Amino acid sequence: MTTEGPRGPDDTTQDLGAHPAATPDRASGHTLLYPTVLMREPMPEPPRHRRVPARLVITVWVASLMGFVLVLVNLITWSALTARDDEQVDQSLSQEIGEFQEFAAVGVDPGTGEPFTDVGELIRVHLAHQYPADHEILFGWVDEASAVPGGGSAPGSGTDSGRLRQGAEPRLDLSADPEAAGQILDSPDARGTLETEEGPVQWEKIRVRLPDGRDGSAGWFVIGYFTAEDREAVASTMFTVMLVSLLGLACAATAAWWVAGRILLPALQVRRAAAQITEEDLTRRIDVSGGRDDIAALAEQFNSMLDRLEGAFTEQRRFVDDAGHELRTPITIVRGHLELMGDDPEERREVVRLVTDELDRMGRIVEDLLLLAKAQQPHFVRPSTVSLAELTSDIDAKVRGLGDREWHLEAIGDTSWRLDPQRITQAMVQLAANAVHHTRSGSTIHLGSAVRQGTALFWVTDDGPGIPHTEHGRVFQRFSRGNGTTRAERGAGLGLAIVRAIAEAHHGRVDLRSAPGAGSTFTLVVPDAPSGKEDV
Repeated sequence: MTTEGPRGPDDTTQDLGAHPAATPDRASGHTLLYPTVLMREPMPEPPRHRRVPARLVITVWVASLMGFVLVLVNLITWSALTARDDEQVDQSLSQEIGEFQEFAAVGVDPGTGEPFTDVGELIRVHLAHQYPADHEILFGWVDEASAVPGGGSAPGSGTDSGRLRQGAEPRLDLSADPEAAGQILDSPDARGTLETEEGPVQWEKIRVRLPDGRDGSAGWFVIGYFTAEDREAVASTMFTVMLVSLLGLACAATAAWWVAGRILLPALQVRRAAAQITEEDLTRRIDVSGGRDDIAALAEQFNSMLDRLEGAFTEQRRFVDDAGHELRTPITIVRGHLELMGDDPEERREVVRLVTDELDRMGRIVEDLLLLAKAQQPHFVRPSTVSLAELTSDIDAKVRGLGDREWHLEAIGDTSWRLDPQRITQAMVQLAANAVHHTRSGSTIHLGSAVRQGTALFWVTDDGPGIPHTEHGRVFQRFSRGNGTTRAERGAGLGLAIVRAIAEAHHGRVDLRSAPGAGSTFTLVVPDAPSGKEDV
């Protein structure tokens, strides 16, 4: 709902949807302001985006990286195998050509010892001494006298009298195929590739003439290498490598899914615990047994946070319950006396006195509660460097007015210390008041200060009734009172809780030494505060 304004004295505001009778009263000199009601629909819930699980994201990234690496491995493997086969073919071709060149350079028939006088005989004798592999073919071609001028007789000219072939039957006799032989012999290149029904053939040829320039016909020596078998071996190897790669990729993805699940399990438990935790139930914890990684450390920190929250909520509930109980009593007293108060002036004065006393007690309780609440704030204490001797003397002078007791200053620490003098004075005055409260007139109360083993000590000792050992921890709790006194004498039960809060704010503690009939000694143990915490 919004209201228009302010308006000037001559302005009018009219609601078009209002009743006709509801019109501005001009005669009265006032302008009626009609509120403008804006009807809005309920705020829509924020859109809930579909989240991709971190486990799936990690698995996809690992699988993608692994797949990329495996693709590179496959490509490099294929390239290496192919290069190795090409190098092997090249070496085989070069080796055969080199052996024939050496044989032709000698030009002597090893059987007769006579020089060759015919190119055909030279090629035939060399072929007779060769034992090519199954994937190789060696053959020669000799030019005839009836050949076309400028070259040998073409393989397709109708005669094959110039063809010479190895003794063993090759996989495919290229020399017997005029078309294949013609493509090789007529090619201007010394090396090339020919597609055949048995697959690709890498070939190399060399022109043959008699040595020393002797006259005679010329010819060709050809070496062919069938690469289909090598290519099939490479393909088979690559198929195996790809199959292993796919299997490895599947295993890597499965392992990544499992490992990611194990690593992220504490994070998942944190999310589930956070979703189920309410202020009514802070007892859930995350099991991080055996975990030593960052996620487990996060879960441990989350458990520690829950411990602190549970403690804070428990303390808050107990604090509120105790405060409500303590405040309910004076309110009940005040209400009862006011309801029963009569008309007698003396009775009224007595009721007012009682009510004022209860209200003062309520005020003290509220002030103490506020002080305990401030004790949880970081600037509750403001350390500064003070003289223990001067501080102890001031405290002794202040507490002597608390009651008719025999006050004895036992010791004074003769050094400087970093602490909050106002809070320490407040705690010591509270301890002294507590001692006065539990002793009789004329009793002796001792106090003092000292520095021992790197800590400053402030103590108050009385000769009161003492405190049983089982009550030592309870007396420092809020709204806790000692036994043996009436409710009116015991107060709110917040004094020692305030003392403990001041000591803990100094990162110290309160020690109690007491026994029934032996009196009590309360000692503030205050370590030296770091110099960086001084407030100016």
